[in-house]
Amino acid sequence: MTPLLETIINKKTTNSPIWLMRQAGRYLPEFREIRKLNLDFINLCLNENLSSEITLQPLKRFELDAAIIFSDILMLPYGLNQKVEFKKDFGPHLGPLNLNEISKIDEIDFIQKLYPVYKSIKKVSENNLIKNKNLIGFVGAPWTLLVYMINKHSPKKELIKDFFKDEFLINRILIILEKFLKIHIDQQIKSGATVIQIFDSWAGLLEEKDLPNYVYVPTLNLVDYVKSLNIPVICFPRGVKNYKNYCDIIKPSAINIDYNVNPVSICKKINIPVQGGLDPKVLLTDTENLKKQALKYLDIFKDHPYIFNLGHGVLPETEPNMVDYLVKMVKDY
Repeated sequence: MTPLLETIINKKTTNSPIWLMRQAGRYLPEFREIRKLNLDFINLCLNENLSSEITLQPLKRFELDAAIIFSDILMLPYGLNQKVEFKKDFGPHLGPLNLNEISKIDEIDFIQKLYPVYKSIKKVSENNLIKNKNLIGFVGAPWTLLVYMINKHSPKKELIKDFFKDEFLINRILIILEKFLKIHIDQQIKSGATVIQIFDSWAGLLEEKDLPNYVYVPTLNLVDYVKSLNIPVICFPRGVKNYKNYCDIIKPSAINIDYNVNPVSICKKINIPVQGGLDPKVLLTDTENLKKQALKYLDIFKDHPYIFNLGHGVLPETEPNMVDYLVKMVKDY
């Protein structure tokens, strides 16, 4: 069994496997070379040769325990025919949301539209670099995708004013999202993904009273679905105030914590495997500080099943040698 699965399934605490969110991406010079020639981000995700090559780039450099497929959570609205583009220095921008159009999409059209993503996963899964490592597929949580689809861009601090006014629209979209997220998860697993991560990047925007409707129920349906396929599922509800509640209700195989959370209280309250926590900005400092901060997490979780990761993705200005230092340090711990 791979180190990652030993930790998640067998709750092993002898070693902490390591992989990093956004490990395949902008901080690597070899990625920037590819990106220079491929300005359309969605097309890059749909180029099975390049996206599989990008997925494997960090594994060629570092002794990581998993690859995460180079893709994006917004491939799902794209698969549902909502226009998605990424603008430089702005981020994602989505086109008008037409419920009639989205309601007509069938499973075959959706799979066909995202087929290159699945081929890329298959390519990676057959590569020698992935031996005794895991290949992580992922999706956005229903709430986070709903936010992008209605808000049309990253909410950063707040949602558009009338976000909740059309309840019918919101409920219809959540039903459609659940259906196609399950299809997207299923196709990733069939293609070779051995772990699924669910990113709820905007869970922190909701008040406690709204979590059951928008986060707990829709995410629980997905988690149960992934488990029914005998694949572990990691959840990352960024910014959620009560991780214990979230874990008690949704029961993911492992929980990814963000960097604003106190790891000591998480270790005391949560009995499932924990992933992540380190602030990505620490990688922008020096090796001494990086060692100190990383050891803090390793020491706190030394008797708890723990996967070393960050509390958010690797930042573009990160030096690859700092990542190398971190990986080696975790491996030597």
